[in-house]
Amino acid sequence: MIYSIEDFGEDFLWGVSTAAYQIEGGAYNNGKGDSIWDKFVRVKGSVKDGSTAEITCNHHEHYNSDIQLIDQLGVSNYRFSIAWSRILPGGIGRTNQEGIDFYNKLIDTCLEHGIRPWVTLYHWDLPQALEDKGGWTNREMLNWFEEFVILCAREFGDRVKDWMILNEPMVFTGAGYFLGYHAPGKRGLNNFIPAVHHATLCQSLGGRILRGELPESNIGTTFSCSHIEPYRELEDDILTAKRFDALLNRLFIEPALGLGYPMDDLPMSQRIENYIEQNDESNMAFDFDFIGLQNYTREVVKHNWLIPYLNGQIVNADKRNVLTTTMNWEVYPQSIYNILKKFGKYENIKKIIVTENGAAFDDQLVDNRIKDNNRILYLQSYINEVLKAKKAGVKVGGYFIWSLLDNFEWAEGYTQRFGIVYTDYKTQQRIIKDSGHWYSRFLSSAKVRYFAQAG
Repeated sequence: MIYSIEDFGEDFLWGVSTAAYQIEGGAYNNGKGDSIWDKFVRVKGSVKDGSTAEITCNHHEHYNSDIQLIDQLGVSNYRFSIAWSRILPGGIGRTNQEGIDFYNKLIDTCLEHGIRPWVTLYHWDLPQALEDKGGWTNREMLNWFEEFVILCAREFGDRVKDWMILNEPMVFTGAGYFLGYHAPGKRGLNNFIPAVHHATLCQSLGGRILRGELPESNIGTTFSCSHIEPYRELEDDILTAKRFDALLNRLFIEPALGLGYPMDDLPMSQRIENYIEQNDESNMAFDFDFIGLQNYTREVVKHNWLIPYLNGQIVNADKRNVLTTTMNWEVYPQSIYNILKKFGKYENIKKIIVTENGAAFDDQLVDNRIKDNNRILYLQSYINEVLKAKKAGVKVGGYFIWSLLDNFEWAEGYTQRFGIVYTDYKTQQRIIKDSGHWYSRFLSSAKVRYFAQAG
């Protein structure tokens, strides 16, 4: 299909996304406290290449030139997160003025370049001092989170209008408190279930706080979503797909919409009832201005009665003879269309913004250039599916690429590169990849049309 930026409409938002822990560095600079990731990466075997994010892209020092780079690309919306432990080193109590000053300078620099700042309040880097008290498994999290959100609103809300409460709560609770391969490395249902409930409550609590502090703000929250399909057209596989869909796609959005947890389709979630207190069910809901969806791939699942709780497993992409990224995620553009259509059916969602989409490939720097044609084709084909969903009536109003820069990719360390800008971690040089140049041309010329291959 041939498309151009004009096809999306004048009000459609185009941006790039990052996260504080993945790009900032300055792990021990200017009064910052430890986060759960600062501790987790020091545990042998927790990160694939044994690396840490103590320096990573050193955005803490290079924010000015990085914002200039965004401006150079012609991108007018920049999504980033606030490192909780940089402004509240102990999670609560004493504030760190140097950390607050950093984000003030970052926001001001964005505005000076005509770039709209989109702030994510929580992108996985809980202060370690709070994890020492139980972290997301402790109901006191509601009080801790309230203090953090109020501080952000009052320090930055005079200039920041666009907010996201949580980034991918299913991932940070599932990977961090159930499977243990992300910080803080906890495992088991007894950690996962309370973490889910407290994250659900904080998601809506954060929205209410911002609405009270900043009545004119644009408030959302973000979810990681994967289109789920059964491996075989057998009843057991179909039921397995339904359970996985309830876990990965419905567990957090439905309480936010006042629909409660999907307990009927996800029996393991019934244990949440043990943690529900008076007024919790009504407090789980909030009228968000937009929902951020983050999609990269689809998941194919099959029944396996040996797997506890879900009685099923994901069939990895490399076992299915399909095109993949270096993350072993299937390149399946239709997944983002299917997810947008799925969420578009919820009556109470006012607007959807794709707050992350992108791909990791084996980028090679040759003669100071990165010819990442695979990424260009990936972005074009997924953007094409976003347009298809918009034309089908889905209220999708924006698209943000993950990510601006190559960065520290959590438990994968520096083995994966998602950026449209190459980062040389030794020299801190930035080099715009061919995909970055493509995105820039796409944004700058409404008359130029590009051919998007759907697959």
